[in-house]
Amino acid sequence: MLITVGSDARLRIGERQFPCALGRGGISAAKREGDGATPAGSFPLRHVLFRADRLARPATALAVHPIAPDDGWCDDPADAAHYNRPVRLPHAGRCERLWRADALYDVLAVIGYNDAPPVPGLGSAIFLHVARPDYAPTEGCVALALPHLLAVLATCTAASLLQIEP
Repeated sequence: MLITVGSDARLRIGERQFPCALGRGGISAAKREGDGATPAGSFPLRHVLFRADRLARPATALAVHPIAPDDGWCDDPADAAHYNRPVRLPHAGRCERLWRADALYDVLAVIGYNDAPPVPGLGSAIFLHVARPDYAPTEGCVALALPHLLAVLATCTAASLLQIEP
């Protein structure tokens, strides 16, 4: 299944389309850590993470794992061994906490950007996640309303690709 996202902040899957939030830096073919841009290109969805204390396991053919309170994602280019990888907190390098007080990471799909292998500085922690109610820009992720995100994930398989077009 091909999922497309355009600079018009619409995610399209088959005949359906949903509003989405994109990075505050727009869509960029030259993504860098901290630029707030959503990377342009075609990427697999690696797996899904979710807060089991808040939501039922999402229906999807992708691998699904619960998030734990000590789960993080390394976004520190100086930590080359862990950059753009999941880590356990506390962690010596700079990390993003996945167990959040808000609902943004109640369910997320890890986008296969800069991960095979990760190159420090080219961007990290790029997810398909829950949008803020006002669809405020993200730090580089693609975000959807929770019901829309669950509907998209329900159609995904290991062969699904997310195509982000400038």
